[in-house]
Amino acid sequence: MPKITFFPVGNADTFRIDLAGGETVLFDYAARRDPDDKADKRIDLPAELRKDLKAAQRDYYDVTAFTHLDQDHYDGTTDFFWFEHDKSLQGGGRIKMAEMWVPAAVITEKLKEEESKVIQKEARHRLKQGEGILVFSRPDSLKEWLEDNDIEFDDVKHLLIDAGRTVSTFTQAKHGVEFWVHSPHAHRQNEDEVVIRNDHALVVLAAFKVGGAETNVQLFSDIKHGIIADIVDVTRAHGNEHRLEWDVFKLPHHCSYLSLGPDKGEEVTEPVENVAWLHETQGRDGGIMISTSKPIPAMGSDEDEAGQPPHRQAAKYYRGVASDKGGEFVVTMEHPKESDPKPLVIEITKDGAEVVKRAAVGAAAATAVYAPRAG
Repeated sequence: MPKITFFPVGNADTFRIDLAGGETVLFDYAARRDPDDKADKRIDLPAELRKDLKAAQRDYYDVTAFTHLDQDHYDGTTDFFWFEHDKSLQGGGRIKMAEMWVPAAVITEKLKEEESKVIQKEARHRLKQGEGILVFSRPDSLKEWLEDNDIEFDDVKHLLIDAGRTVSTFTQAKHGVEFWVHSPHAHRQNEDEVVIRNDHALVVLAAFKVGGAETNVQLFSDIKHGIIADIVDVTRAHGNEHRLEWDVFKLPHHCSYLSLGPDKGEEVTEPVENVAWLHETQGRDGGIMISTSKPIPAMGSDEDEAGQPPHRQAAKYYRGVASDKGGEFVVTMEHPKESDPKPLVIEITKDGAEVVKRAAVGAAAATAVYAPRAG
């Protein structure tokens, strides 16, 4: 059966989708653990991923997606992956990326960070070669880049996909899942002279079908409430409200209040109208909400006063939504317990989404089962 594994990497993102046929899709990569700090509870990501790859007798991922090029979504990438464009970054047990998924901004953005430049060079190399990449959105800036690099648009248009479409290489009939693209939108990327990464990040719906039942998993990246509201508006305007339904919601931006509304609030963040509708109306009973973040800070703590996510006011809102649906709000660095976080595994079955529960290391696993949406 398919499953999604969210790794405890702090205020950062790495999660993997394993499909029933053996295909694997890795979203982002953030190896942020400090090996010299015994108090660092973040997972040893490369070791964990290599262990799973070895068990599967694989040295590659079918897809490696970089939602955007902020460091907490690519940290350590150049030490782990095989890069086609640079022979110095090959061999030595490096893991291959059969296909890369990137938003168009990864191709066109002017970058400063050295590691992000390596990822960009790889994406550009694959686009020039005409294989091994899928670029999300086709803004004017991408067309200009293609022209500047003497690449005919018609030669690579099969490697580009717009928001409001499904990725053609995965189908529910063959793979048990399809990916619907929420963002980025081409028109939005053309409005700004300077790329705002979070506004142009990759956001998709993974719609699983197992035993005739559909389970919708919304995979939101680091976007703010205005962009989320735009996604809701555009999707509803095209009659695709069902694409905003959810059984599992990977929350945006590590439980930041800015993904709900402009004001943090004293006790709870009040979302803007479209964001409230998305969470409260489109989520089904038993919905699971996942914060890929540090533990939620207590009121008045140093972490709370520092102002960085996760924000307890946003967490209180999400907890309320999950509670109203008889579901669960899960924080990756608190699962199964804050003192010893482990990967959060969600299995997708004919009965819906199942959060694998482990009371302690080595204990027998139990699951909480939530009903699926009819196919």
